Amino acid sequence: MVDVIFSGGPVFTSRAVRARPTAVAVDGGRIVAVGHDEVLDLATSRTERVDLAGRMLVPGFQDAHVHPVWAGVDMLRCDLTELSTADAYLERIARYVREHPDEEWVLGAGWSMAAFPGGTPTAAAIDAVVGDRPAFLPNRDGHGAWVSSAALRLAGIDRDTLDPRDGRIERDADGHPSGTLHEGAMALVGSIAPETTDEERLEGLLRAQAHLHSLGITAWQDAIIGDYGDGGNPATAYRMADESGRLTARVVGALWWDRNTGLEQVPDIVERREVLSTNRFRATSVKIMQDGVPENFTAAMLDPYCDGHGRYTDNSGISFVPVETLVPAAVQLDAAGFQLHFHAIGDRAVRECLDAVEGALRANGRRDARHHVAHLQVIHPDDVHRFRELGVVANMQAFWAALEAQMVELTIPFLGEPRTSWQYPFGDLHRSGATLAMGSDWAVSTADPVAAIHVAVNRQIPEAHREGEPEHPVFLPEQRIDLGTALTAYTAGSAYVNRLDETGTIREGMLADLAVLDRDPFAGPTQEIGATRVLQTFVDGRRVFAADDA
Repeated sequence: MVDVIFSGGPVFTSRAVRARPTAVAVDGGRIVAVGHDEVLDLATSRTERVDLAGRMLVPGFQDAHVHPVWAGVDMLRCDLTELSTADAYLERIARYVREHPDEEWVLGAGWSMAAFPGGTPTAAAIDAVVGDRPAFLPNRDGHGAWVSSAALRLAGIDRDTLDPRDGRIERDADGHPSGTLHEGAMALVGSIAPETTDEERLEGLLRAQAHLHSLGITAWQDAIIGDYGDGGNPATAYRMADESGRLTARVVGALWWDRNTGLEQVPDIVERREVLSTNRFRATSVKIMQDGVPENFTAAMLDPYCDGHGRYTDNSGISFVPVETLVPAAVQLDAAGFQLHFHAIGDRAVRECLDAVEGALRANGRRDARHHVAHLQVIHPDDVHRFRELGVVANMQAFWAALEAQMVELTIPFLGEPRTSWQYPFGDLHRSGATLAMGSDWAVSTADPVAAIHVAVNRQIPEAHREGEPEHPVFLPEQRIDLGTALTAYTAGSAYVNRLDETGTIREGMLADLAVLDRDPFAGPTQEIGATRVLQTFVDGRRVFAADDA
């Protein structure tokens, strides 16, 4: 007797098989049979039958690097993520101001750097629609914020204010703050903005969870659990949702490493692992943000940035955690049993993170740590093989590995060659034997796994996500990976990173975290992968999402 039988379509198991199964039985939240017509004999009168009708059943997607609570809170505020032009942003902000006349601050997020000259919007522009209200709106990647003149005044930021060690205040030709704050400079305003309440974070989490489930995502790793920016600590929201039975996903939390303090924070991190972990939430990872992003010249590079005309400048970015702290931190955290979750964009940051893992292995020996480095925009060719050798998982945000306005206008001219051709080397990593996982970094970019898989396979943005841009040429086609590898990375690969070893593949005994697609993406041209939709999502064999046409 079984609860559910899926049949009538191909089953992607995330395991190497000669022929795909066509039927799966689930009972008590676990997969009890995988095969073909013989599975149908397990049905009883109480068994739910899900007719795949030629569509594909896949393991539930798992996002290995995402920020759901903050993304959900952004959805409750002045949300700019679905727009793409400066005029559209200002129109949305103006409407928000009209609809919320009693709010002291204008808070929101989601603008794209590519919408503004140099990636830096001005206070003068936003003042025209918010008036004397303070406004604080981080961009999509969370590495910069657009602020109004009133916010600058409240924070006491003027031409005499020094840049913080880990950030920069954008200035006009006369040295006055112009309205964009980069990296650590965001805190100058963010720290005085109204605090996000626990209730707002809970509402944001639940809204985000519903969105992620609608995309077939059944588990994720929240990439920052701690006080970062104006969003506050998401941990309480997870506890509240779990204790009330509303957290249906499986979640790993990456505890935030405070880059402004040192090794003295390790005992507190160890304590928080025990205090924060609940039934469906485990705080077993530590997030170390090693650098920024290339668009604002804070990604840590081995050689300086170019000036846009091929000449080197004197700026090679920022390593947020000094290497003399990073390595012993990795040693101590690894010895305490934590997984290390690094943010590394530039080739220097990637190398520093790999060196830190190597130091931990040398000091502590090898264990099943599953350390991973996320983003991996620029990797020096000498470091590609080190992922496999050190057992470090390559945590890819594949949606970024394509030509679009931000890449063409704000990145490539300032990287120059050969670094432009070192970007997102997924093919090289795969060929070297590295373990691949995938995540979205939502709300930095779309949370849709299918869109990211499309880019990993095609190195082009799918049509539905081009934001009015024309189709660009294939970006570094030699770094494409095949559909099976990409789909496995977003299922079994991310489950491996999340140490959710009873998920990520479809086989007997595994937990029944599953998604039904609206087609078999292997059956059509690779250029159509991005049109694939999720029709149903199951966690523990229970349906947590169903599309209207499911």
